[in-house]
Amino acid sequence: MSDETPAEAAVLRAFSGLPNMALTGLCFLIAVGHIYVAFDPIISEFQRNAYHFAGFAFLAAVLHPLVRGKTRSKPMLAFDLTLGSLVAMAAIYMPYAEQGIYDRGVKFSTLDWIAAVICVIGAIELTRRLTGWVIPSLIIIALSYVGWWGSMIGGVFSFPGLSWESIAFRSIFGDDAMFGTIARISSTFVFLFIIFGAFLLRSGAGDFVINIARAIAGRLVGGPGIVAVIASGLTGTISGSAVANTASTGVITIPLMKKAGFPSKFAGGVEAASSTGGQLMPPIMGAGAFVMASFTQISYETIVAVAALPALLYFLSVTFFVRIEARRLGLQPMPNDGETIGSAFKKGGASFVIPITGLIGMLVSGFTPAYAAVFGILAVIASSWLTQNPMGPRAVFEALVMGTKGMIMTAVLLCAVGLVVNVIATAGVGNTFSLMIADWANGNLFVAIAMVAIASLVLGMGLPVTAAYIVLATLSAPALAGMISDRFVIDALASGDLGAAGQTILMLGVPDPAVLAGPLAVEEASAMMRARPLEVAAPVRDLVVPQEIAVAALLSAHMIIFWLSQDSNVTPPVALAAFTAAAIAKAPAMATGFASWKLAKGLYIVPLMMAYTPFLSGDWGVMLLIFAFGVVGIYGLAGALQGCMEQPIGVPLRILLGIAGAACIWPAPLLVHLAGAATVIGLLVWNVRSMPQLEPA
Repeated sequence: MSDETPAEAAVLRAFSGLPNMALTGLCFLIAVGHIYVAFDPIISEFQRNAYHFAGFAFLAAVLHPLVRGKTRSKPMLAFDLTLGSLVAMAAIYMPYAEQGIYDRGVKFSTLDWIAAVICVIGAIELTRRLTGWVIPSLIIIALSYVGWWGSMIGGVFSFPGLSWESIAFRSIFGDDAMFGTIARISSTFVFLFIIFGAFLLRSGAGDFVINIARAIAGRLVGGPGIVAVIASGLTGTISGSAVANTASTGVITIPLMKKAGFPSKFAGGVEAASSTGGQLMPPIMGAGAFVMASFTQISYETIVAVAALPALLYFLSVTFFVRIEARRLGLQPMPNDGETIGSAFKKGGASFVIPITGLIGMLVSGFTPAYAAVFGILAVIASSWLTQNPMGPRAVFEALVMGTKGMIMTAVLLCAVGLVVNVIATAGVGNTFSLMIADWANGNLFVAIAMVAIASLVLGMGLPVTAAYIVLATLSAPALAGMISDRFVIDALASGDLGAAGQTILMLGVPDPAVLAGPLAVEEASAMMRARPLEVAAPVRDLVVPQEIAVAALLSAHMIIFWLSQDSNVTPPVALAAFTAAAIAKAPAMATGFASWKLAKGLYIVPLMMAYTPFLSGDWGVMLLIFAFGVVGIYGLAGALQGCMEQPIGVPLRILLGIAGAACIWPAPLLVHLAGAATVIGLLVWNVRSMPQLEPA
């Protein structure tokens, strides 16, 4: 339920007796308060966000000591209790100070200053305890940039500066600040879905996921690895955290894979890659779906609907690697442990299937995610009585407490990162950075995606996935969305359908305006658009690109960034999910990291499909066709990389298989896709038929 690794959990403060009862009671009240306010908003949005931060800031200060590992120091406990109380009181005070600040003409009193400084410093310090130094450093750099050194630098990033009073006001009361949009997402959708996940886990739904995975795939060649893929994907609908996913399912799946004959590093890599995919799996998708809905103003229901096929394609890609590796190693199916789909459902299927189905049904019917999450929680409680693990008052209490504790890092992180996002919005850094990406990429979408991938990897070394996505989306989404939209402009220019208004704007700087009437070669039209500065390209884009295509381009850009932000979980040198899996598998951390990186190739392939095809924006017939070719293409690429299909293949066939797989995925005429798919399927059939036949005993 959180991004904490088992090692991190071990350094948390542990309480007993009355202090533990008080802390547990506070967690319960925080959860109940959020659920109640979701139905009856008795306080303003700003108050709710401030109280949200106050509660979780106090819990973070108490549970996470100032010095890592110093959990038994009483003086440090006293300091942390004081810090947590001060930050909580300062956050609670700010809504009551708002009107007085406005009445004074946006002027802070001494008490306002004290409270604002405590909130900001508290956010920095608590984020340091929870995530390390990267986010605190970004906050300090951002705030000092708009207040001090931004005026000292030249070039496009020069900023005249703001008064510290303006910075303090914007940091607290701004729409994108600590208690702004991102905090609203945290205090509503994210927390309620985290609680929903906690109820699923407490009801025994996690055990059902493992059991159903065993029943479906346990007896196949490579079955334990496929079990890991299925279990992690289904668990991802509950947890939304790659590290938590790895830690919870990995203790079962990794020993199973090793017992079946998979090398320990490969077993750890499979679990890490599969658990990373859990953050791509609707309906929760970590906190990404909610943040994306807020950024793009595209409905949450739309986002989770179009995210389903790409997520399924990713899991199939990992499954292909597992199956091929099992064949390459000559592994045999494991003995059946007696688990069937029917027995798995009898044990705990109702507490998973009924709430998830009901949740999706409510979202599709138009209910808000907050309402859907609350009714989902009630559905878990009710359906648990149809299983062997009915939830009574004690279990409900424990689930609420579990959900609150699992939300601590996410809540503090999302509020704190608002300080960075606010500076980016205030100083216009996002637009400047987008212009730089467009300039460096020279209009080449592939190069731009590669640049974002590198940036996500670097940021992911110190930032959790959600924070990395927020920062990257703020900086680079406009550039990517513009480049994706430009494909429509290029097609219109090539066909001569640009329109009089678009032609008039493009005439600037064109030696022969007559060529704008078309038709032109696509390459010529593309070169012409790349040569136009943004001041010319942007208005043309606004005039020519229909609204629905512009929205689809924006969604594709954000989804690409969200997918690429996941790669830090599986890519060395800092691969948290892979390292967690390595500890369970007792395998070298870096070797496991490289294995997981190889298995997670879908994180790079699928975003390219989103960028160059209508995988997220076409009608369902088109999207399913793209998906089908993607399945065949990724299998071909996996076989080429592993040098095996149902049996090993030589280098010439590996090259042919790789080319055929790429032909299925890369944007090309339908005939090219068909030829590639026919080649992959033909090679598979030949590979199977050429397998040596075993003589009957």
